[in-house]
Amino acid sequence: MLNDALIRLRRMNELSPAFRLLLAASFLIPLAGFMVMPFMSFFLHNRMKMDLEVVGLVIAVASFVQMSGGVVGGYVADRFGLKRTMVLALVIRTVSFLLFVVSMMVPALSIPALLLSAVGVALYLPANKAYVVRDCAPERRPLFLSLNNAALNSGMALGPLVSGLFILRAPMAVFAVASGIFAAVTFLHLRALPTDAEIPRTATRQERGGAMKQLLIPPVITAVLGFYAYMFFQNYLSLYVVAHYSSTVFSLLLLVNGLLVVALQPVLAKWINGLGFSAAVAFSFGSFACGLLLIGRDGILAMVSGVVLISLGEVVLFLKNELEALRYSPDKPGAVFGNQRLATGIGAFASAWAGGWFYQRAVDSPDGDSRFWVYCAVQTAIGGLIALAVSFFSRKDTVPPAKETVGSDGGDEVTSALASKDAGRD
Repeated sequence: MLNDALIRLRRMNELSPAFRLLLAASFLIPLAGFMVMPFMSFFLHNRMKMDLEVVGLVIAVASFVQMSGGVVGGYVADRFGLKRTMVLALVIRTVSFLLFVVSMMVPALSIPALLLSAVGVALYLPANKAYVVRDCAPERRPLFLSLNNAALNSGMALGPLVSGLFILRAPMAVFAVASGIFAAVTFLHLRALPTDAEIPRTATRQERGGAMKQLLIPPVITAVLGFYAYMFFQNYLSLYVVAHYSSTVFSLLLLVNGLLVVALQPVLAKWINGLGFSAAVAFSFGSFACGLLLIGRDGILAMVSGVVLISLGEVVLFLKNELEALRYSPDKPGAVFGNQRLATGIGAFASAWAGGWFYQRAVDSPDGDSRFWVYCAVQTAIGGLIALAVSFFSRKDTVPPAKETVGSDGGDEVTSALASKDAGRD
C-alpha cells in the first residue's frame, strides 16, 4: 500500500507544467479568498452594525452572483477563451481585495468589494475546471477533478487558519496580503499558462438536448438542493462558533473540513465515479442532515463530529454531481460547469437569505441560536427526499460512465495515465 502511494506521488511529478500551475492556482486563490470571506458575516454584523436579516440578504446576493454567474462565466470562457477568461477574472478579484483594504477606512466599500469579488469567482471557476478536463479521456476525469477539488479545499481550509489569529486585530494587513496573492497568481496565469490555441483539440460530439434541457437534469437540481443545505454550514458557522467559542476554533473546524476533502476525495474518486447517483444523493444528504444537527449540540466533540459528517457528504456529492453532469454534455465542459455554478448559486442565494431569517428566529427562541441548526437539518432532510425522487424518476440521456480497466500489474488506467507527459494538458 505504501509502495503504491509512493509510485502515485512520483507520477504526479510527471504532470505537465500547465496542469501543475492550475493546481497551484486552485490552492492559492481560495487560500487568499478564505482568509477573508468566511468572516464576512461577522464583519458586516459587528463592524457595519447590519441587522442579521440584512447580512443574510447581502451574503445571499453575493453568493448568487458568485455561483449563478458561472453560467455567464462558462459562456464567456467558451466564446473568448479559457486563459483570457481566467486572467480577466483574477484582475477583477485583485481589484476587489484592494477595495477591502480601503474599506477599513470607508466601511461601505466592503459591499461593492464583496460583489466584485463574486464576479471574479463567477468568471474564473468554470474556465478553470473546463481547462482541467478539456480533451481529457473520460476515465481520467474523476481523478483530475478530484485533484483540482483537493487543491481548492486545501486553500479553503488553510485560509481561515492563517488569518484567524490576525483578522480581528489587523484586518487591513490580512486584506493586503490576500491582494498580493491574487496579483501574483494573475501574473503567473498571464506569463506561464499556455493559450487555448496551444492545447490540442479532439473532434467534438453533438451534445444531447438543448440549453434549457441541460438546466433541468438531475445533477443540476441536486446541486441546487445540495448547496442550499451545505451553505448553511459555510455562511453561518462563523457567527455561531465565534459567539460561543473563538475565531481560532472556527478556523480549526474549517481546517478539519478542508483536510478531509483533500485527503479523501482523490482516494475515493474511482469509487465515487462508479457509485449510483441515487446512492450518492442518499448518503450525502443524510450526512449533511446529521452533521447540521450535531453542530447545534453542546460541546466541541459534537461540533467536530458534525463537521466530519458534512465533509463526508461534500466529498461524495459535489464530485459525483460534476461527473454526472459531464455525462450529459461531455464535449461542452465550460457550459456544464457554468450550469453547475448557476445551480449552486441558486441554492446558495436561497440558503443565505433564508439562513438570516431562520438565525434571527432561533436567537429569539427559548433554546437560543442552537435551534438554528435544527431548522437547517429538517430542511436538508426534505431537500434530500426531493433530490432522491428526481434521481429515481428522471430518465437519463447520458454517455455511460467510463470503464476503467486493470492492467497486468494491477494498476488502474486512471493512475497510469498520470505517467503520460501530456496528461496535464487536459
